[in-house]
Amino acid sequence: MSRTRRNPEPASDGLLAVDEAGQLAMRPLAERMRPRTLDEMVGQRRLLAPGSALRRAVESGRVHSMVLWGPPGCGKTTLALLLARYAEADFRAISAVLSGLPEVRQVLAEAAQRFAEGRRTVLFVDEVHRFNKGQQDAFLPHIERGSIVFVGATTENPSFELNSALLSRCRVHVMEAVSVDDIASALVRAAEDGERGLGGQGIEVESALLREIAGAADGDVRRALTLLEIAAELAVDEGGRITEQTLLQVLADRTRRFDKGGEQFYDQISALHKSVRSSNPDAAVYWLARMLDGGCDPSYLARRLTRMAVEDIGLADPRALQMSVDAWDTYERLGSPEGDLALAQVAIYLASTAKSNAAYNAYNAARADVREYGTAEVPLHLRNAPTRLMKQLGYSKGYQYDHDSDGGIALDQTGFPDAMGERTYYSPVERGLEIRLKEKLDRLRVAREQARKPQR
Repeated sequence: MSRTRRNPEPASDGLLAVDEAGQLAMRPLAERMRPRTLDEMVGQRRLLAPGSALRRAVESGRVHSMVLWGPPGCGKTTLALLLARYAEADFRAISAVLSGLPEVRQVLAEAAQRFAEGRRTVLFVDEVHRFNKGQQDAFLPHIERGSIVFVGATTENPSFELNSALLSRCRVHVMEAVSVDDIASALVRAAEDGERGLGGQGIEVESALLREIAGAADGDVRRALTLLEIAAELAVDEGGRITEQTLLQVLADRTRRFDKGGEQFYDQISALHKSVRSSNPDAAVYWLARMLDGGCDPSYLARRLTRMAVEDIGLADPRALQMSVDAWDTYERLGSPEGDLALAQVAIYLASTAKSNAAYNAYNAARADVREYGTAEVPLHLRNAPTRLMKQLGYSKGYQYDHDSDGGIALDQTGFPDAMGERTYYSPVERGLEIRLKEKLDRLRVAREQARKPQR
């Protein structure tokens, strides 16, 4: 039968244990309030709900190697510590930012020795995505032998950042940003806890202010507890009461979570692009504001908006491209914050105007034929003949000067290599200016087809 540990013993690392030497009070509030049991964890209801597969595994001590993928402050380190505690295993932690391969090998050798002595090791690797392929491969034989229970933590998509060999030996558990309600409950606990929190320090704070701190933390429990601790330190000079004025000082920098090079960055630019494409100007300007607020380079956004004008608006509204370039130029001249408005204006316009990806599709179709037919010869009648030799070789022979033809178009003259025949790439949509382009090209294509038919 599997064992259930409702009151597990402290992990050997000691981070979850009460510090009898009096050093607990010296630790930051976020560290002092780190959950000691699964029931104390806030958030992650889907992953750690009673009866869930992971919770049953942890509580029974049957832990497996895993990758924890989630934003900062969602509980990845805490969960790894609890895995070791419930499994009565040794806990060792390394950071891919600070540790090199020699240190990794030393930690693995120590884990192998403990394994030989009948003890398990939970090895927590923070920021595991920062290890290169060779460093990640170092863990593989130890995971296979079972000498370590590998727990990698990452804020980046494991599919892109971790090699397939490591992923095949681990389960990926997705952790979510913690909600405002859950963070607020963690703050209430910290404010009232007399052993590890602020309960014995005479600090007073209203629940509404705790909720304001929770909102400012942007899904990060650790950040919320740090903000509360700073507020409590400032409140000492105000009779121990945290007020609105206190929070004005503490929450002066309320920058939202934004990783300029990570998946969150690409998720948000994807949301902006798709909001423009779906003609939702309100959503488009929201995502633009989110990215600017998070510190995204406005010049990057200007470039992406220009791309949207070409890819998704195209010839349905040719003004969109010029407006995008103008907004880009305006930002370069004004900078932030004045130039931000120009980007917002063009984002709203791009989302509001007619859409067509016909030119985008035409170009992709032409590229596909270029790859398929290779360096097909240019037909002789389309070649220029500036010399006598070239004329003798047939260059330009049979070329019809369109301006001399009826209607200004030589309808029976092909513009493609002989091996390909005439092709149709551009199919205008019935939106915006392309309505007129479609009418004209439809008539022209029918006329070309009739002109190329053999005469009876």
